Amino acid sequence: MNYTDQDTQGMYKNRTHAGPGPMLMGANTLDGNDVYNIQNEDLGDIKEIMLDMSNGRVAYAVLSFGGFLGMGEKLFAVPWNALTLDTVQKRFVLDIAKDQLDKAPGFNKGQWPDMADKTWAKEIHDYYGVKQAPERHF
Repeated sequence: MNYTDQDTQGMYKNRTHAGPGPMLMGANTLDGNDVYNIQNEDLGDIKEIMLDMSNGRVAYAVLSFGGFLGMGEKLFAVPWNALTLDTVQKRFVLDIAKDQLDKAPGFNKGQWPDMADKTWAKEIHDYYGVKQAPERHF
């Protein structure tokens, strides 16, 4: 699925004007978007967009990977800046091998980590090889 399929407000479909995308997009249109790696392998889809309420930024995309029909799937909090939007294929790209994602720190439904924990956040950012955004408070 892609963001144009999720568009219930007419932001991206039948555009006769500039509109907000792709540099500014509705968060709900990103739920369910496909994520692929640079080897063109399907890594799953986005289940949630996590906002850092202390600084007003997107912190993570929660990626669902593995399993069959929702059974055995694992969730991964991927730092937002590790993802790239592919506007041609209308999907996200994560530069990670499929087997490396399988070994990434993940979690199950109902057992979410404390994403506000600084030690956890450093581990996740280090794993995906991206820097954390500097802290900024309103």
